Amino acid sequence: MAQTISEKIISKHAGKPVRAGDIAIVHVDGVMATDATSPFAMKSFREMGGKKLWDSEKVSLIIDHASPAPNETVANLHKLMREFSNEMGCRLYDIGEGICHQLMVENAHVKPGDLFLGADSHTPTYGALNAFGIGVGSTDLAATMLTGKTWLKVPKTIKLTVNGEMKTGVTAKDVILFLVKELGVEGANYQVVEFTGETIKQMTLASRMVLANMSSEMGAKTGLVDPSGLELPYSFEPIFPDPDAEYTRELIFDISALRPQIAKPHSPENVVSIDELIGTKIHYAFLGSCTNSRLEDLHAAADVLKGKKLSNGVRLIIAPASKRIFNDALKDGTIEILSDAGATFITSGCGPCVGSHLGVPGDGEVVISSTNRNFQGRMGNPKALIYLGSPAVVAASALAGQIAEPEK
Repeated sequence: MAQTISEKIISKHAGKPVRAGDIAIVHVDGVMATDATSPFAMKSFREMGGKKLWDSEKVSLIIDHASPAPNETVANLHKLMREFSNEMGCRLYDIGEGICHQLMVENAHVKPGDLFLGADSHTPTYGALNAFGIGVGSTDLAATMLTGKTWLKVPKTIKLTVNGEMKTGVTAKDVILFLVKELGVEGANYQVVEFTGETIKQMTLASRMVLANMSSEMGAKTGLVDPSGLELPYSFEPIFPDPDAEYTRELIFDISALRPQIAKPHSPENVVSIDELIGTKIHYAFLGSCTNSRLEDLHAAADVLKGKKLSNGVRLIIAPASKRIFNDALKDGTIEILSDAGATFITSGCGPCVGSHLGVPGDGEVVISSTNRNFQGRMGNPKALIYLGSPAVVAASALAGQIAEPEK
């Protein structure tokens, strides 16, 4: 029976062969929840009669959405998470350790071939590792914390083949913005997106994470990146689709001529070439989120800003994906370059992306951001205008005071 990558991973965890459309009960390899979802999951866990986690070594709680706590209500939720972790013996990443998805990957809590649940909509990020990561609600997560199992309908798969050499200044963010425009925000609803092609096979892990992460913006159940060329600090057995696997759609793109892409307000599918927006005045540039705040992203920004200063009246806020990434950037001089240019660093976390803390824009302000969503109100103010672009575009725009091309 020919299978896609997702059918193979789900079959392994169901203990029997499955195909798209089947209902499967599966064992999971790990779960995680953030301060935005953990309190609800813990409450549901208690209401289900939970006294003990199915496996405390496979449960992670992360304080990253409102970190440090901006008020006493959030502080008390963080306190509940710490108390639950101490009681149950599960893993807790406290203030400043980093963004949930980065921590799960860099600490190898999720690995290739795993089936992993996260109470966060961007859990598909783990598809960059050749793992099946899906976002679930807090109640579903609570049930898995108790049993180590979940159920799902095996999704169908769309195959996206991307070929061609990216032009200088074009990145994985530009590729995924282009693909989101092509498929639309509902184009892959409850389907898996498989990314393959010569362009994909040349990408770093960090770049692959951008693709898998933003498969959520297509409505996908998850995104799975071809493991060809994937380099990890440990050995692994890659999972490939069978040559005659069945797909609902197979689309092929040549991105050789692709220009940097920008998503205009108020949707990640409202994407145009940067050429249509050059000169658009900005007030606020943000480099962060589970999409684009890894070391290569900070390097891209530093390449643009080295020896220069931000445009007068523009602020650049940076939230590295983790403390480890911040420290690596500190050691190699990247932090100094960005700080000298005028950037402000904040706690590693999600705050500005979701508009919960540490960087809400003002009324009428125009933001250029490296995040994944720009729906109205996404960064905390429905009266702000949010554009999405790559880290290099964010840096170049902060330098120019208007949306600008990195190469210029």
